[in-house]
Amino acid sequence: MYKEIIEKIKPELEKALRFFEGELAKIRTSRISIFLVEDIKVNYLEEEYSLKELASISLESGRSVIIHPWDKSYIPSILKAIEQEKFSLTPVAEKDTIRLSTPPLSSEYREELFRILKEKKEDVRKTIRYFRDKAWDQIQEGVKTKEIREDDKFRGKEELQKLVDQYNKKIEEMAERKEKEIKE
Repeated sequence: MYKEIIEKIKPELEKALRFFEGELAKIRTSRISIFLVEDIKVNYLEEEYSLKELASISLESGRSVIIHPWDKSYIPSILKAIEQEKFSLTPVAEKDTIRLSTPPLSSEYREELFRILKEKKEDVRKTIRYFRDKAWDQIQEGVKTKEIREDDKFRGKEELQKLVDQYNKKIEEMAERKEKEIKE
């Protein structure tokens, strides 16, 4: 019974890990990524769209992104949306495209990125702890209702902690890779 409870939280832990991975992709390093800009919200004709809905986005080099709006009339709205983001990226309109180039990271900005990374890491760890606690509560409830034996309760606790430790290790490895990117 306790194994079923643990198996039920695995997909939730995977979702949390994938979400963290997506959040890491949005943190700007010395190399730019299309993930950094594709979800920027653009207000066009009183409607809100993500940038990827209004344009194709491509990587020109490790330091430059090219945005090709589907329609030239989107350009002013896209420029405004990018400028409102706190990326320290300056968009440059060139005919029917927009170019974003990354300047070298300042030490102050690197510190800000480390702070953001630490916050995102703590957020995903809170999510993992929430699902661990939820599973543990279900195991204890199973013991109270005599659906789970007392010795299985402790086996369940050990297996649950091993699973959580595995995910925490993955989170730590992902965060360390991102830290190295920020330092480059």
